[in-house]
Parts: sequence; C-alpha cells; structure tokens
Amino acid sequence: MSSIGSRRSASRRQILKGAGVLAMTGVVGTPAIVKGQSGAIKIGVPTVLSGRVAILGQSSVGGLKVVFDKVNEAGGINGRKIELVVRDSKGAPQEAAKVTRDLINNDGCQIIIDAEASSGAFAVQEVIREIGVLCIHSNSETSSLTADPKLHVPTAFRTARQGIHDAIGGGDYAAKIAKAKGLKKWATCSPDYAYGRSNTAEFMEYAKHFDGNIQVVEESWPKLFQPDYTEVVTKVLNAKADAMYSALWGGDLVAFIDQANLYGLFDKQASFMVNLGDYGVVDQVKQFPQGVYSGGRYNRTVPPTKENEDWYQNYVKTQKHKPTNWSWENDVAAQMVVEALKKTNGDTNGKKLAEAIKGMTIKTQFGVGGSVTMRAEDNTLVNYIIGYGLSLSKEPYIADFQTSPWEPIYELEKQWKKKQGYA
Repeated sequence: MSSIGSRRSASRRQILKGAGVLAMTGVVGTPAIVKGQSGAIKIGVPTVLSGRVAILGQSSVGGLKVVFDKVNEAGGINGRKIELVVRDSKGAPQEAAKVTRDLINNDGCQIIIDAEASSGAFAVQEVIREIGVLCIHSNSETSSLTADPKLHVPTAFRTARQGIHDAIGGGDYAAKIAKAKGLKKWATCSPDYAYGRSNTAEFMEYAKHFDGNIQVVEESWPKLFQPDYTEVVTKVLNAKADAMYSALWGGDLVAFIDQANLYGLFDKQASFMVNLGDYGVVDQVKQFPQGVYSGGRYNRTVPPTKENEDWYQNYVKTQKHKPTNWSWENDVAAQMVVEALKKTNGDTNGKKLAEAIKGMTIKTQFGVGGSVTMRAEDNTLVNYIIGYGLSLSKEPYIADFQTSPWEPIYELEKQWKKKQGYA
C-alpha cells in the first residue's frame, strides 16, 4: 500500500473512531442541531397515539397542525417549512425518553414539543436538560414540573395549564357549592401517578381552604389504563361521602363513568370531575351522569366569542375531529414557537429560542381578556381561562360556567410555593 493510501486509511480509521466515541456519549445528531439552519425546521413531538388515551396524541397533533399548516401555506419561516415528526411513546415514561432522544439524534429535530402526559413529561425534561434544545411541555399539568426550581431547565417551558392554578380556582368553586349544599364528607378517585396525586392533593387543599368544614374520608388511586374499576367504585360507595373529586381523564374517565353508572354512584353524591368537559370524553360516555361539575377544558362557548367559534369550525374542518383541552394547549405552544422563530430569524438554537419565549405574550381567545403570557420567572403559562361549570350530555356540554379571576390565584400560588420550598 502506498504512503498516501496508508494516510487515507489511517485518517478513515480516526474518523470512524471519533464517530464511535460520539455515539457512546450520545452526541451523534448534535451537528444536525447546530448546522440545521437551512431546509425544513423539524419539530419532534413525543406523545401517546395508541391505547385508551390516544385522544391525547390525536388532538395534540391537531392543535399543532392548525398553526403550522397555516404558517407553511404562507411560505414558512424565511422560506423554510415547518415539519412535524410525531412518535408514539405508548404512554410509557422510558419510551418517552427514548423517543425524544431518537427525534433529536436520529431524525434531526431541532425543537421538541412534548405532548406527553405527565407520566412521560418528567422523563422528557431530563433529556432536554442534557441536550439543551428548546422544549415546550404542552400537556403535562403536574405543578412541580415548572414550579420546582430543582427541576428547572432553561430551555424548557410549559403551555399546558398548571395544576395549582386549576386547584385554587376549582377549590373556590367547590367550596361555594359545598357550603350551599352541606357537602362536608368527600371521597377522591384519581389516577395513581404524579399528575393524579398532586392535582387531587392541591384541589382538596384549596377546597378546605375556602370551606373549613370539608374533610376527606376516602382516597382511591386506580392505575393508569386500569381495565376494571369495580373495587374503586365500591370503595367510594362504602365511604358514604357527600361528594367526590376525580382527576381521571381521557379513556380512563370514560371507562370509570360507564362502570360507576352500573352501581348508581352519581345518584348518591355530588361529583366534581376536572377533566369531564373535554369533547371526545363527553361523546364517548354511554350514559352521561347528571349533575356533575366539570373544570374548564376546551369549549366552543368559553369564551362566547366569534374568534373562538371560528377557531372551532376551522379545527373541525381541517382535523376531522373535535378539539380538546390538549388542542388549545398545543395551539399556544405552536404559536409561541412561530413567534420565537421570527424573532431569531429562523435560528433554532435552544438558548436563543428560549430567550425569545421567556416572558412572551400572545393574543389568543384561550386567554382571559384575549391573551396569555409565558411567565418569565418559572417558564409556565398564565392568564389562560380557568373555571368550572355544570356538565351536560349535549351542546353546549357545559352550563353556568364561572371563570376564575387570576388575582387570588397569583396570591395563593405565591403562598403555596413558599410552603413547598419552591420560592
């Protein structure tokens, strides 16, 4: 072999050796992030597309597409189209982390919109901590994800509603009804993972804050995707409570209601179900329970504006299904990504995009007074519509909706953060 050939061979071996080191350290794919300032802007979306809660992924992607499709039709960002790369985690945290790494390292995604439930969002957060691309958590409502400074990641944000906000508004609403109807003994039935545990604890804390006569006499924690709720329903019935709170959601909530109806559960107590208001849930319940109170999710009549109705009609026309709470949360995530990309002239560097989003306010019908803000101090969304109303089986699906004011939410949230050691 000639000396030139030997040098080429040695050089090739060095390149291969270097690639092997990069692979072992998990850096393969990073060049696509730093050099990828031309061609399509690839946004990775880990979510749940299969099983009982596939509605989460379907309506999340729908919320993203109504924004990004419109941007692409107008020419994209500086001529660059936005490309969504969607992957199914099947609701498993380990898979959510793996999928996120693959989206960045193998698919060349420069931005992540984490449309996972809370069970997967915490796993995604740690991947983002390591790699540093922009991430927006668009579905996880577990308060600690953005409230706990120990979990803070500078390039990670949340456009999903935050549990503590709903808990304060919902607790106030529930307490007023409890006082009027004498609902003192409460049972709870919520999913056994971070969101269910924290959401329920926070809701009951503020219900008791506003009505000192409320006491919890029974707690039940069904597993995610649990097929049979007989034991759970029996526990709640045996508690002989005046009222029940549940943070079950999606297909799990549908299954629980259908099975609880067999035992007449909803005839024996008042029920507060924060996630019952979602289209897709309401549509699938076989026998809709009467007199159940639901938190504000997405509804075409809340707020009762032309902008909201127009958005609903366009969504149904283009996505071929009704929007859910996850749809508007992802719509807002997409809008903020677009605005950030405009500010950086299409630069997808995670730090630059994060700086553009921090403190950002956008106009949207999903906000009180027509706007929402990404709060700079903890990278979480504020001023979105919060409230409760009476659930209905037919249009408009919710009646007597009462919007919660944000001033007391801000004040009580500050106190809550201090108590948790977050401030």
